Amino acid sequence: MNDQLTQKDLYESVKSIVESDEKLIQLNQHKLYTLFSIAFQYMLFRSTKKPGNYIIRLEDNYLATKLARKAKDESTRRFMQSLLLPRKWKFQGSCFYLDFFNINTWNLTKDLDPDRIEGALIVKNSTKAAMIEIDDDAESDQLNLPTNYYYSTLIEVSKKSIFINYEEQMENFVPMRFSFIKDKEPELAHGVKISTSINLDATE
Repeated sequence: MNDQLTQKDLYESVKSIVESDEKLIQLNQHKLYTLFSIAFQYMLFRSTKKPGNYIIRLEDNYLATKLARKAKDESTRRFMQSLLLPRKWKFQGSCFYLDFFNINTWNLTKDLDPDRIEGALIVKNSTKAAMIEIDDDAESDQLNLPTNYYYSTLIEVSKKSIFINYEEQMENFVPMRFSFIKDKEPELAHGVKISTSINLDATE
């Protein structure tokens, strides 16, 4: 693939996260597959230094499949393909788990020892509200879960969390941007783009 992340950009981006003391980081630029590769490679690196459990929580299975095909480095694609089923994969002294915003998919992660959760990577990729579906036999008080429940309890126990979300600034998360990712060009109309280098004020 011609648009793969260069080793230099990937290394320097992961290094930026490694050097950050922030517990909650948001990656909010528009290159989803690039940001996912960076964040995932950071979690792999962290897992070699801080063995434990790492949770990858994605919006839905459709997004997981896309990331496994379109992440911008081969290592991330291969790991994600292995993680799709059975949604659990051991890596050296750590274990990676995959679940989704749907609470019914948390069967592998809900009972993990909180002290062993070293990292969480959360990815939202649409304007729709996060779906929280409850089993029919769930207790009635669970029906009133807050809309941020799909990540709020996770980031409370995770020692380092990265949230990828382009649409909105997440409360309590510190944004981090990478200079090699250029800002998205503004659109004048659907399907029509204008270069950011053009000065409209100088035209008649």
